[in-house]
Amino acid sequence: MDVPGTLSSKTRDALTAAQLYYLQDLTMEAIAAELGTSRSSVSRLLSHARETGLVDIRVHSPFDMPRQLEGDIASLFGIVAHVVPVPDQTGDVDRLERVAVSAARILGTFFDSNMSMGIAWGSTMSAISRHLVPKATHNSNIVQLNGAANPRTTGILYASEILERYGSAYGAHVQQFPVPAFFDDPETKAALWRERSVARVVAMQRALDIAVFGLGSPFAGVPSHVYIGGYLDDEDFASLSTAGVVGDVATVFYREDGSEDGVALNARSSGPGIAVLRGVARRVCVVSGVSKIPSLKGALAAGIVTDLIVDSGTARRLVDETMAARAHGS
Repeated sequence: MDVPGTLSSKTRDALTAAQLYYLQDLTMEAIAAELGTSRSSVSRLLSHARETGLVDIRVHSPFDMPRQLEGDIASLFGIVAHVVPVPDQTGDVDRLERVAVSAARILGTFFDSNMSMGIAWGSTMSAISRHLVPKATHNSNIVQLNGAANPRTTGILYASEILERYGSAYGAHVQQFPVPAFFDDPETKAALWRERSVARVVAMQRALDIAVFGLGSPFAGVPSHVYIGGYLDDEDFASLSTAGVVGDVATVFYREDGSEDGVALNARSSGPGIAVLRGVARRVCVVSGVSKIPSLKGALAAGIVTDLIVDSGTARRLVDETMAARAHGS
């Protein structure tokens, strides 16, 4: 390794070429003339400068400085954020796809052998499932977090397709949860939860290493499946509106302050309660689009997120609104 005072002639030339090229904006032809060499030699000198650390090239994203946003979110909410650069003019569908691609790759670093991952079905989880990177694991499980049946369909095909993609990507056993998304009567749910076959799956949900979910929102640009798939009727929507609900995770509804008390539909939901989700060590929330900010704020207030994967525009809006609200003492 060269040290000050003993630089090789190649390193000295590389340093000179780098200074002329990167700091003085000279062309390679001009540098070649100044050094008395060829253009190809200048190109090799610049490559040497980069490879040996004489030059450190950094790309500063024009999309809201994702690293800065990640730091801001960590400071504001005490969670780990992964901000995906997405141009502001990108449509909702393409925005979701970009976030899903990043989320699929990040998940592979979280999940390994001898682990159990809980999966909530929905538009976001479906998008992620199409981009998962195969990773061989053993003695691992993919566990369905909430039922998918409604008065129109069993939901088995829709939910199982998503779950099987995760199971196939990681070589994991898939545990389905073939119950309704919402029961007609809370007492029916209570009775079924006492059945050993159902109780076994519920116990698996309480012993997860990681839970992965999108956020349902009645305001989303890409409609949340639970709100358009025949799961809720007019009376249900009226009930949610009266209760001040802003979104759900795995068909468990909450308000923007994170509270869920008095939300009648939760007594009929097959999803794990907020307290159960908080008991999972790693809770990965994937969000795309500013229309989901009320739902995201509620999830953060409820304390059910440890890792957030989000597009840059939504991250910026979340940070700006939160800092403004705190500045005004609200």
